Amino acid sequence: MGKPQMDDDARTGLKEEALDMLSDEELVVAHLRGRTGAFEDLYDRYRDRLVHFVARKTGDGDQAQDLVQEAFIRVTRHLHRFDTSKKFSTWVYTIASNLSKNELRNRSRSPLVLFQRLTNSWDDEHRPIQFEDFRTRPDDLYRKRFLKRLVEDTVQELPEHHRLVFQLRELEGKSYEEISEITGVNLGTVKSRLHRARNSFAQRIEPFLN
Repeated sequence: MGKPQMDDDARTGLKEEALDMLSDEELVVAHLRGRTGAFEDLYDRYRDRLVHFVARKTGDGDQAQDLVQEAFIRVTRHLHRFDTSKKFSTWVYTIASNLSKNELRNRSRSPLVLFQRLTNSWDDEHRPIQFEDFRTRPDDLYRKRFLKRLVEDTVQELPEHHRLVFQLRELEGKSYEEISEITGVNLGTVKSRLHRARNSFAQRIEPFLN
């Protein structure tokens, strides 16, 4: 008697089950070898987690979905160069993180400025200056210009060594390590100067916000 033959649906089912059992890195290899569904499985594994991750960084859930789409476009573009001895999760999160940082920097460099209520107790992750897109609100053009000028003028009143770290962190989104490199001072000094700069900025600008 010959061996029973598997129909196409059965074969497809086995292939789908096998993909679920593969590691991320094995899925990368499978996709590069042309295996159907391998990349979709990777996408499904990480999409929601990345959207949540990016939304926390940028404060914008809608923008997070666009940035995650861009992250996966970059993944497909460079997947052939991915070192499968490394973790795919680390790589894709790094791409998403860099896109988030670029988004925050682009906001800060644009003329679209609005800030929220300031406090004297910002933690390391809190952004005292928030940026909002006014492109769909033309009536707010005057307010936009006023707020931007107010921030710029207030920052210029800070002592020079405080002004520099404040600009690098709060307006350009630099990390503490990057600021340390740029200014040539250690991390402890960077954090201390930034704390004083934030408090000074808040005290100077608070009267204009009430």
